[in-house]
Amino acid sequence: MASTVFERNIPSPAVIEAALAGAKHVPFWLDDVGPAPVGAPLTGRHAADLVVVGAGYCGLWTALLAKQEDPARRVVVLESHTVGWAASGRNGGFVEASLTHGHDNGESRFPEEIDQLNALGLANLNEIEQAVKDLGLDCEFERTGSIGVAVEAYQVAELKAAADGGDTVFLDQDQVRAELNSPTYLAGLWSKQETALVHPAKLARELARVCRELGVEIFEHSGATSLVPGKGGGDVVVHTDRGRVTAAKVALATNVFPSLLKRNRLFTVPVYDYVLMTEPLTPEQLESIGWSNRQGFSDLANQFHYYRLSADNRILWGGYDALYHFGRGVKNEYEDSPETFRKLASHFLTTFPQLEGIKFSHRWAGAIDTSTRFCAFFGTAHGGRVGYATGFTGLGVAATHFAAKVMLDQLAGRDTERTRLKMVRSKPLPFPPEPFASVGIQATRWSLDRADHNGGKRNLLLKTLDAVGLGFDS
Repeated sequence: MASTVFERNIPSPAVIEAALAGAKHVPFWLDDVGPAPVGAPLTGRHAADLVVVGAGYCGLWTALLAKQEDPARRVVVLESHTVGWAASGRNGGFVEASLTHGHDNGESRFPEEIDQLNALGLANLNEIEQAVKDLGLDCEFERTGSIGVAVEAYQVAELKAAADGGDTVFLDQDQVRAELNSPTYLAGLWSKQETALVHPAKLARELARVCRELGVEIFEHSGATSLVPGKGGGDVVVHTDRGRVTAAKVALATNVFPSLLKRNRLFTVPVYDYVLMTEPLTPEQLESIGWSNRQGFSDLANQFHYYRLSADNRILWGGYDALYHFGRGVKNEYEDSPETFRKLASHFLTTFPQLEGIKFSHRWAGAIDTSTRFCAFFGTAHGGRVGYATGFTGLGVAATHFAAKVMLDQLAGRDTERTRLKMVRSKPLPFPPEPFASVGIQATRWSLDRADHNGGKRNLLLKTLDAVGLGFDS
């Protein structure tokens, strides 16, 4: 098989080790904001109109929007750890318009409504931008757009075909290197309106701040252990280790963690994504690569990289490996993978050889709630008193805002444009139980890597999975 650009230009092991030496094993974003005062845990018996389980983006948006809709509604949020500690404090901060993990994925799964989904996704991003302004969210929001880059010859035609001559512009080799100077780039596609960037942990903290100001009660270190129908069947009781809340409605926003609804536990698997952050670039280093328009970037491989600048001009570099561990476990020990971090550092220095000598200040990982259709799914349980949204597959920063609206519509029994969508009414195919899940996922990862080495051509396994609507991605 042919080698990829990252295998043809490998830095020396000494250079890679020097770059990683001293990197803190902690998410940069959470380290940057520092510890916050921890909310009290839930103890004793409580009553609420709405209980939200999970204080990441999805849960916080749900609580905030519910309180804006009805200020008199008593809203309680239960969080097993602290606000934004999981995916919401560890992601790349890409706020994408797409609700379907990209246009191509959406078109293949929901062809009859892809234009509507694209329009709703762009409107959703615009609403988030407006909310940042109206609520005064201090989260380093930048509407930069993003550039997808071709690093192999076969990818150039794909970018040309996707350009629309308006806000989505094809860049030839010289043009893309003028935006960001890498010898690996052959072409680019600049989507100017469909991406914003944020500081992930600040966004979570700010959403929690506004929730509290509106009267939402957030209980931290209060993981929900079960939910059961209340006496008489009109309410739902959510139990924690030290208390319980009886509520008229419950919204589940637990994402990668095992669902309180057993019926949903085969619909997602936890996939670990790994990230590096450099020290701040010097003016000379920044001049050597350009990047004056500060767009988000990603390449087009199946095993792709994503990267961006922080407010203080560090480079976040993540992606490529998407690691699944047998048994669907979510464990701290899975967050350290020295081999993956070395691989990421090598690929970074291949992309930007002019930055040799730079140090990585942080390395970390987080679990992604991957579904077989690569985008969120929705539903209700307990006679419509429980709503859920999960399976965002790595593009949840913006999609969680849309999902919060879907859950609130469904819990209220409203017939809306959102609830009529096939994407909302349908479910993905579940992943099989172990050991079949592990065998299938590893075979798929091998096949995706093989496709990247074979001009993007998909083998029989990938074609079969495509045909039946099964997949694996991060």
